[in-house]
Amino acid sequence: MGAVFVATQVQSTVLGWQVYQLTQDPLSLGLVGLAEALPFLALTLLGGREADRRDRRALSLWSLGAVGLSGAALLAASLLPLRSALPLYAAQALAGVGRAFFRPASAALGTELVPRQHYQNAASWRSSLFHTAMVMGPALGGGLIALGGPWIAYAVVLALSAMGFVLLSRVRPRPRPASGAGGVGAALADGVGFVVRQPLLLGAMSLDLFAVLFGGATAVLPVFATEVLGVGSVGFGVLRAAPALGSVTMSLLLARMGELRRAGRTLLSCVALFGVTWMVFALSRSYLLSVGLLALGGALDNVSVVLRGTLVQSWTPQDKMGRVAAVNSFFIGSSNELGAFESGLAARIMGLVPSVLFGGAMTLVTVSVVAWRAPALRRLGRIHSSEAAA
Repeated sequence: MGAVFVATQVQSTVLGWQVYQLTQDPLSLGLVGLAEALPFLALTLLGGREADRRDRRALSLWSLGAVGLSGAALLAASLLPLRSALPLYAAQALAGVGRAFFRPASAALGTELVPRQHYQNAASWRSSLFHTAMVMGPALGGGLIALGGPWIAYAVVLALSAMGFVLLSRVRPRPRPASGAGGVGAALADGVGFVVRQPLLLGAMSLDLFAVLFGGATAVLPVFATEVLGVGSVGFGVLRAAPALGSVTMSLLLARMGELRRAGRTLLSCVALFGVTWMVFALSRSYLLSVGLLALGGALDNVSVVLRGTLVQSWTPQDKMGRVAAVNSFFIGSSNELGAFESGLAARIMGLVPSVLFGGAMTLVTVSVVAWRAPALRRLGRIHSSEAAA
């Protein structure tokens, strides 16, 4: 999976830089996220249903092939003279189709490979692997742009995707009982209904959805790098990698600490501080301070990622795992991909710095509302102990 994660991060980093250089419009960066978000959000619940009905490894491989095709389309487009960003948006839309099936299938596949009592450690190590790729991917993407342009970066993306496909094909999951997922409508309603009936899951997912939707401004980092901090493609790559560097550090700490005693309060506090780091980042004119703030924000966000992933895996029956993972992916996709569109649109309307300040403030509002409306999440102690008691 590491090769796939690196390929994804290289592709998104290079695509954002390429589109902004072509258009010089921050809204175009939001359209990159929207191009992926629309097919992803339209299909991800269906992907969860299929992950409960079919071989999850085979479905992961099929969907990974679609993601690889999007990299091939970007490579082909980059070898031609581009006058419009439309071909780039279309290629990213194909990636959204593949990820709509890949995310729930691969997340559910993980529960077939790891014993239940090790879910939090597994979530920490998976997050560490993903965010290590987020460190390597943007830095590698920035370096490859400087070396020879986007086409070289997309060629590396294809090679890494092929490597990930081969490695994933060698995975042998444990047998699992057949799922009772029936018709499409009933299956999707069952997955959504299960989340709605679990206040802990709904509260944690809602927190991530609205906090990252408003608070994260990763999509407009090319504008900060170019117009605010005055750094080139390599400096942009470091900025893009900084949140992941902080996240990797936090993942390793969480893996060593074991289960958190006050998981709910820790989750809410970290998301609130995440919003504050983006507000201070918006006002920073120091490159080193900006890198440090992004790294701190990544570390805080990782706590949310690990705890939410542990909650989903611990509180979900195996036969519903694909559909619930799809609901979780829907929330994540809404916050990340639509968040990218929101960042670009807000920067266009409000201005770059005011838009990020507004987003950070909305994150604080989100934490307050979730803490008020989901008291079970606020009182959550040890996740596995709470699960056993329930």
